[in-house]
Amino acid sequence: MSNSYKLSVNQTTTFDWNESDLKTLDAIQLNSSQFHVLDSNKSYKVEIVSADFIAKKYTIKVNNNTYEVAIADALDILIQSMGIQRGRTKVINAIKAPMPGLILEISVEVGQEVKENDPLLILEAMKMENSFLSPRNGTIKSIAVQKGMAVDKGQLLVEFE
Repeated sequence: MSNSYKLSVNQTTTFDWNESDLKTLDAIQLNSSQFHVLDSNKSYKVEIVSADFIAKKYTIKVNNNTYEVAIADALDILIQSMGIQRGRTKVINAIKAPMPGLILEISVEVGQEVKENDPLLILEAMKMENSFLSPRNGTIKSIAVQKGMAVDKGQLLVEFE
């Protein structure tokens, strides 16, 4: 793993940095959170407003403009390229019926963007209504059931992209 980094600023712009790029900056630490930086003959007043070292996310002010910066190292980039989200052990891509029952309501459509805990459908089983909420943010890829349909245990209900 090399000492390269990917910086994401305000979730819109990314920069690739490495150790040699960092060495070209002329920075003087003024106190624990403020710095004076010279880069390409331009002067910058930099302040670290907040830092989440575990998530590698920072809020910084540069000449009184505030930016949200996320830093990913080579390992973070490799993990992301494998489709794994840091901090998650499993990504759920399908909802299956935990028991036999009857579909009472479907609250989503194919192609719909959903957020975690949005209602997906209601399954009646053993005279009880069971609401299924989205386990994650995502897009509905398919809906394998219809309102009024009887389902078996383990049957696919909703699939995510």
